[in-house]
Parts: sequence; structure tokens; C-alpha cells
Amino acid sequence: MRYFPYDEIRPEQDRLIAAVTSTLKTKQSLVVHAPTGLGKTAATLAPAIAHALEHDTIVFFLTGRHTQHAIALETIKAIRAKHAVDIPVIDLIGKQHFCLQPLTTRLQSREFIEYCRAMKQDRQCEFFERLKKGDEVSAVARTLVKELAAKGPLTTQEVKLASEQARLCPYEIALLLAKQAKVIITDYQYLFNPHIREAFLGKLGRSLEDCILIVDEAHNLPERVKDLGSARLSSVLIGRAVAEATKYHHEELASKLAALGEELGKLGLFTDDRGLPIDGDAEKYVLREEWLARVARVAPVDELIAWCARAGDSIREEQRSSAVGRIGEFLEAWRGEDQGYTRILSRERGRDAPVLTLSYRCLDASVITHHVFNECHSAVLMSGTLTPPKMYASLLGVEEPNLLVLESPFPPENRLNIIIPKTSTKFTQRSDAMWREIAGILRKIVLAVPGNVAVFFPSYAILEQVQQHLDQGLPKTVLAEQRGMTRDEKEAFLNKFRAYARTGAVLFAVITGNYGEGVDLPGDELKGVVVVGLPLSKPDLETQALIKYFDEKFRKGWEYGYTIPAFNKTLQSAGRCIRSSTDKGVVVFLDERYEWPRYYKLFPKEWRMKSTLLFENMIKDFFRQ
Repeated sequence: MRYFPYDEIRPEQDRLIAAVTSTLKTKQSLVVHAPTGLGKTAATLAPAIAHALEHDTIVFFLTGRHTQHAIALETIKAIRAKHAVDIPVIDLIGKQHFCLQPLTTRLQSREFIEYCRAMKQDRQCEFFERLKKGDEVSAVARTLVKELAAKGPLTTQEVKLASEQARLCPYEIALLLAKQAKVIITDYQYLFNPHIREAFLGKLGRSLEDCILIVDEAHNLPERVKDLGSARLSSVLIGRAVAEATKYHHEELASKLAALGEELGKLGLFTDDRGLPIDGDAEKYVLREEWLARVARVAPVDELIAWCARAGDSIREEQRSSAVGRIGEFLEAWRGEDQGYTRILSRERGRDAPVLTLSYRCLDASVITHHVFNECHSAVLMSGTLTPPKMYASLLGVEEPNLLVLESPFPPENRLNIIIPKTSTKFTQRSDAMWREIAGILRKIVLAVPGNVAVFFPSYAILEQVQQHLDQGLPKTVLAEQRGMTRDEKEAFLNKFRAYARTGAVLFAVITGNYGEGVDLPGDELKGVVVVGLPLSKPDLETQALIKYFDEKFRKGWEYGYTIPAFNKTLQSAGRCIRSSTDKGVVVFLDERYEWPRYYKLFPKEWRMKSTLLFENMIKDFFRQ
């Protein structure tokens, strides 16, 4: 295989390379389940780069994880070294992470976009000002781009540091490098956020037809895209906007926004079927026109949106973010389509008073992704938990894709997969007695595994309940993931766990938290994983709307909208164990529901699941072998 970076191609890699090559030739898309350790990054990049160099196309390696950026970059460096071929490449993260202005990391994404735009328009950003001389790129910027391009593949930090030393905008320097690139490693949003995509490809002088997409960890793409397509307005945000407008002397607008808050309050009067008030948390569906009619009582909708936009721009000249501007953005989004979306008003307990939140939620990622996948040259969507591939193709609107399921490259005898059909984290069975029973079973598992064990829970609340019963008298140290950890805290926490590799410790984490995926703990760093319960969504109105929508669209509402996405999250957590062909470990699924046919059938066949209550001796015997 041309441009493959290593001397040996494994059988499953060969299958993947052949599938990618065929897909590129026919300008189709490929959706592939490729288990951990297969070497899918090299097996997809090599044929994609070969095609791009021959056909004047550009490869986008899209991933939501910064760790995967590094793997893709190292793979391309290996290709360049082995084949002595020049492959211009740029590692591109979000503009906000490139920014050299102080405190911008505290801004929300949309706030940063508006802040950056205002800084450039007002010529207040010295880094951007030095980038150009008139309409041309400045000499100092041209020199830096030439120097960086000559050095070969660079990390984002290397580009940022060099730009900072030259007093130039790192993002704009990265864009100039991207114009020359044949491979761009970047985040999903660059091609799946319509506004960003149009501006980005326009700056590159490219269209979607020129692009080969490799979407890594594609199981995450539906949720990421749905979040991109959603918007929220809360009573808290309105309160901030009123204070902000008053502070910066937009008194008339402040009055209008206060009235908007009153309208939200009236909409948030919840009653039961008899018309009696409902106390506590509550939610209901809201019609598009229902809210727009209330907005119109305050001011004409178009005028209020424009008013908020103007005031927001003015306020951002004084401070970096604007709640007023965000309200205008929400009102604009609220006027969007109904198909593939739902509109919900919720009331939840707040610190001082109940909080009302009006949400415009995207249910169907394909309303955004369909255009991208069917206009690009080709796309390869891959993940270690992309099962079933046909479901993900449907969820993302990929038309007539090639589907491929590959086998794990790891020896099956190195991994023991157990179901313990006892206990449950179902809402109806949650109790102190249940947490005590789960803790008792975990104690036996932890003591049977000679080394580090990671235990994953559906939520922080369940983690904390079980931890209370497990801490007492356990000879292994328990380290529990905390809410709201910073990046440095996450890394320090993980390194602390790694340090116990010889003596053994227990990591308590949340399935959908910081350590459920994207974390490598090879060899002795992790000997066992326990997945407690199922992270099924709360059966709220959004979940109900999702199930109903997919039932109408695919006749598979429960599977596509509820059970399979939750189950695949447990597989991701289980995948933290066994990261190489020499690793040996045990994976336990602790919940009676894993034995039910609707869930049992979702386990990969090669996992050879064993259901038992006699797990202690089974685990001990496995490690003695």
C-alpha cells in the first residue's frame, strides 16, 4: 500500500485500506466499526493521502478529541519519513483556543465569536493588525508562514508559540498554512457548523466537493451536531441581560428585556389536567408561534433581535461577553424549522428561585450533516463502537454508504467479559439498600483483580451513593472523579491513579464523564473495568420527542433514540481495558438488564460474554492463567 507508514499491514488493516480505496474511487462514503488497536488512523490516512495527492483534493481528519490530533499528526510524520514525500499538513483547533488575548477562554463559543469580530472591526487586536498591510499579507506574516511550512507538521502549540513570538494572530497564521495543506486535522465544528464551514472553506478557496472527510470517533458526531444546532434561553440569562443593559445605559432595552422575562414567567405557569398549579420541577412543549406571540407583546420580533444585536456589539466593546447579544441570537434561532427539532420549556430548582429554560433542541443531526456527507468527495466514518453501522449512517443522513464491521486484533483469551445479572440502577429500584448491595459486589470484584480497577457509573449522584458504602475498610485506595474538574486537574488525577499500578487502586468515574472514553491505560495501569448500570436518558420530554421522531422516521424509535446510544456509551467505558495485544484484563457489566435480550444482543459477538453470579473465582482463575 502506497504511503502506509509501517512495514507490516495486519489483515484487518488490509481490509480497511481496500474499503477506503474503493470508496474514494467511487466517491461514496464508508461507515466502519473498527475496534480499538486495529490501527485505523494509519489505514484510513494512507489511502486518503494517496488519493488527495493524485486528484487535487484535501483530506480533513475530523475528531472531537485533542489526543487524537496528536495520533493523526504522528501518523503523517511517519508517512513522510518512510516514503520521503512532502505532505503539507496543519493541526487546527478552535479559534478561541488559539487566541492570545487575555481571559478569552472564559467566554462561551458564541460570545467569543462576537468578541473577536468586534476586536477586528475596531482594530483593537494588535495580533490581527500586524497580519496584513492593506489588503495583502504582511511581510512578517509571509516570512513566518514560510518558516513554519518548511519545518513540517507542527502541533497547534508550536504554531501558537511561534505566532506569539512574532506578535501575530495564531489562528490567521494557521489559516494561511491551511491554504497550502493537503491534510487538515481539526474539530467537527469546522465542517458541521454551517456558518463556520462556509467562511472556512471560502478562505481556503475550496468547496465540499474537494474534501475527503475522515470522521474519527464518529459515534460522538450525532450528539455534537445536535448541540451545535440547539439554542437555550433562561430566566437567569434574561436577568443578567437586564442588569447589563441598565449598566451600559440601554435603559429602554432593559425595560423591554424585563418585560420579556415577565412573558417567560407567565409561560412558565405549570398546571395539571385539572388546571391546578404544579409545584417543583416541571416541563412542557411550546409551539413556535406561542413564544413568538409573547415576544411580539414586548416589541416586534425583528426589531428586538436587531436591537439586542446592536446593544450586544456596543456592550462587548466594554466587556468581552454580552447576555443581551445572546438573547438576540436565541430569538433568531427560535424562528428556525420545526422538522427535526423540539421546543421545550422547563422549570428546575435554582439557588435562590426556580429557573425557567426555553430550549430549541435539535433532534436529528442529519438535518445538518446530510448536506455535508452527500456533497463532499467521499467520507469515512469510523469508531470502535460504531455499531450497528447502518444506524449511524441513517442518523447522519449518509446516502447509500458502504458498511464494514472489522474484528478486534487482540487475542480473545486475554480478556474476560462477565455479566453479573444482579442489582439495577433503574429509577424504580434506586434505594440505599441497592447502593449497599452494589458496593458489596464491587468490593469482591476489586479484591479479586490484582491491580487497578476502574468503575463507571451512570451519574455522579449514583457514584457518590455507592462510594459511601465502599470506602470503609477497603484495602485499596478509592479515587473519585469530581464534577467540574479543570484540564490540569483531570490529568493530575489520572496520573495519580496510574501511580498505583503495582499496589492497585480503584477509580470511580462517570460513564459520560472525563474518563469514559479517550483515555489510554495500557498494561498494568488498568487490570479491570466495571460498568455499573445503564446510562439511559431521563425519560423527559426531549427523550420522548426523540423516540417519537425516530419511530416516525425509521420505525426504530426506542432503539435509535434511547437504548443503542446508551448501550454504546457503556462499550466505550469498557474499552478502557485492553489497549494492546499484550494487555490482559477483566470487564464486568453489573446490572440485571444486561442479560435481557434487547441489550444482550448489542454486545459484540467476539466478546464471548459470560453471565454468572460466581464471578469471584472466575476472575481469580483468569489472572492465575
